Amino acid sequence: MSAAMVLPLPDVTRIAVLRPCAVGDFVFALPALTALRETYPQASITLLGKPWQAEFLAGRPGPIDRVVVLPPVCGVGAAPDAVEDPAAIARFLDDLNAEPFDLAIQLYGGGGYSNPFLRRIAARHYLGMHAPDAPRLTRSLPYVYLQNERLRLLEVVGLVGARTATLDARLAVLPRDLAEADRAVPPAEVPLVLIQPGATDPRRRWPPERFAAVADALAAAGARIAVNGGPDERELVRAVIANMHHPAIDLAAHGLSLSGLVGVLRRATLLVSNDTGPLHLAQAVGTASVGIYWFTNLLISAPLVAARQCHTVSLRVHCPECGREIAQGPCSHTASLVADVTEHEVRQAALTLYREVSASRAIASLSTV
Repeated sequence: MSAAMVLPLPDVTRIAVLRPCAVGDFVFALPALTALRETYPQASITLLGKPWQAEFLAGRPGPIDRVVVLPPVCGVGAAPDAVEDPAAIARFLDDLNAEPFDLAIQLYGGGGYSNPFLRRIAARHYLGMHAPDAPRLTRSLPYVYLQNERLRLLEVVGLVGARTATLDARLAVLPRDLAEADRAVPPAEVPLVLIQPGATDPRRRWPPERFAAVADALAAAGARIAVNGGPDERELVRAVIANMHHPAIDLAAHGLSLSGLVGVLRRATLLVSNDTGPLHLAQAVGTASVGIYWFTNLLISAPLVAARQCHTVSLRVHCPECGREIAQGPCSHTASLVADVTEHEVRQAALTLYREVSASRAIASLSTV
């Protein structure tokens, strides 16, 4: 079924959206969620998600009205071989189905696991995606791997007439975000630049010594540098700072929450990052960024607007260790696929964007005097 020229459905008051995912994947869904909110302003939108989504989105204005946390379900927010508790799943569905939904929307991939699960939710209409071997829903689009995820999800909600002109859908920044950011990085007049050297997949990590060189160049240009990483990335953060000649703030040592990270990103003039959650969060709060991508990841996760979002891209096709053509399927090695991106490329992109944003902020501050 094509999403083109589909009209909104009448009498839609309750919508369930299945998207139990990581941070970056949630950001990719924001344009689609915004389209649902704008097209069905009277409807209550429930996100079926993970605990972090419930905590992070609590009290945060946006397209979601509430988050209901899924219990472990094989292949749906949990590993395909996860241990399920049938009684917990039954209770979850009983509570959810006490009042049927008008729309149940699968925004969670090819549907092999998620489409049968979605069908257990009481709804008038089901829509989503289907891989070749997955069961189809009432309104469904083929799932093709190498497609822009934001556009793909917009097309899915288009199956019920949902539209938006807001391609750069934003996350609201709350006072609690900024308060935690102020504790971790006390405010100063010097522009703040954030460096993000980690990524869940080690193949998406640019070498730490190159991040250090770029950070030094930005510090020499007048920036205050902070290096961020999660609990399992502390050694990586330390490696970047150890290779720098200028001082830097170790945010990994602060145990910054996701809320605090949003606050730091909102205050930052620039982020330089691998293709990972904080990069996409920066784009969602309007912070300029230089992203370091492997080309297939850029196809999937590129933002839909170009202003102040710069991409450096590795075109590597073969694994550096075994020579396998990894675009056709992964091998067992974890060598960086983005090490081909040169220090010069990232440094020039970062300095150019840093100077542009700093100049525009200076002009804006003068206009408010």
